[in-house]
Amino acid sequence: MLKLEGVNTYYGRIQALCDISLEVATGEIVAVIGPNGAGKTTLLNTISGVTVARGGRIAFQGRPIGNRSPEDIVRLGISQVPERRQIFGTMSVLDNLLLGAYHRYRRDGKAIPADIEAVFEIFPRLQERRNQAAGTMSGGEQQMLALGRAWMARPKLLLMDEPSLGLAPLLVKEIFRVSGQLRRQGMTILLVEQNARAALELADRAYVMESGQVVAEGPAVELARDERVQIAYLGRTGDRSRTP
Repeated sequence: MLKLEGVNTYYGRIQALCDISLEVATGEIVAVIGPNGAGKTTLLNTISGVTVARGGRIAFQGRPIGNRSPEDIVRLGISQVPERRQIFGTMSVLDNLLLGAYHRYRRDGKAIPADIEAVFEIFPRLQERRNQAAGTMSGGEQQMLALGRAWMARPKLLLMDEPSLGLAPLLVKEIFRVSGQLRRQGMTILLVEQNARAALELADRAYVMESGQVVAEGPAVELARDERVQIAYLGRTGDRSRTP
């Protein structure tokens, strides 16, 4: 579904992504893990057109999208749940969801009310707060809204940027549960996440990024067993049973 080949992205003279290549197949959840400053958010912003690559190729369903606007990329079927949610705080929950479907009004506007009810079924708290200003909700509720708003675009590929950031453990578990539910309904997901353990448990495959580069990749189960990944990202301090 998505393929990046040798992608480079810069902020001024600073190179943020260095020759990035990765793939996401239809129906997969693919995780990208790594430390702060590794380039994970820049990767998603480059795919969604918010940041423009200076080299390499980005293809979605075989079609180059590297020079398309964010609006065109949404219409093609890619939606992003941004880091720190970025919901419209003065607007109601309902209006935020309606805004997520803005490009669908002419094509299939009649289906939008049913899709809103589907979001409310997944997230009953949003239904209870449908007329409440989004900015007055808790962080977890805002994350649910950001996910629901992205889903309202009916994307083929969902980009999720640090969905667990700042959330209590129970809410993190709920967000990951819903992500798995969306995949079972046919959604393809590219997940950027600092909670490496949760990401690797959810994902089919994963990439590890450091300093703007992919330094490891493979099935998520295998990466979770990799000693280097365990020490760097899963809290393992080494095998004390070994003798020097």
